[in-house]
Amino acid sequence: MDEKLKLFWDVGATMIASTPHATELGIQFVAIGEGQATLSLPYSTKLIGDARTRVVNGGAVTTLLDQACGLAAFTGFDTLGALATLSLRIDYQRTAKPGETIIGIAECYKTTKHVAFLRAIAHDGDETDPVATAQATFMSTGPRLSFEDAINARMEKAAKRKQAEEGLQP
Repeated sequence: MDEKLKLFWDVGATMIASTPHATELGIQFVAIGEGQATLSLPYSTKLIGDARTRVVNGGAVTTLLDQACGLAAFTGFDTLGALATLSLRIDYQRTAKPGETIIGIAECYKTTKHVAFLRAIAHDGDETDPVATAQATFMSTGPRLSFEDAINARMEKAAKRKQAEEGLQP
């Protein structure tokens, strides 16, 4: 795995684990690559939107797709930095099957200097029969960091951690 992809995996997993809304819903990091990200939303009774049918609330699906699109946008730019959702359109196509994990897959298909364009699907086992689809745009905000600088900083941090661990061992 090259250093850029390792950086994506580290940052992607950290981003989801440190986002309070994603954590509260139980969203989990699955995979990330150049221009793509996959997350999962395990079924939970706290996500039920209709007690009679036990179907997951649509807001949880929206959050899953927003988070997946944000991660895919992160990988689509030539530099690293903060992002903001500019637009997010969700088309719900059917209810998710009660008890099933929902998978969110996002693809960044174009970027400009400051805007990423994305499409995504949420499914519960069959990508050809989505629960919802999304179109989104994200904007880069604030200062940006080159991948080379981010990778070097990551490697320096790992070297310092290793030195500290070696210094603590007899």
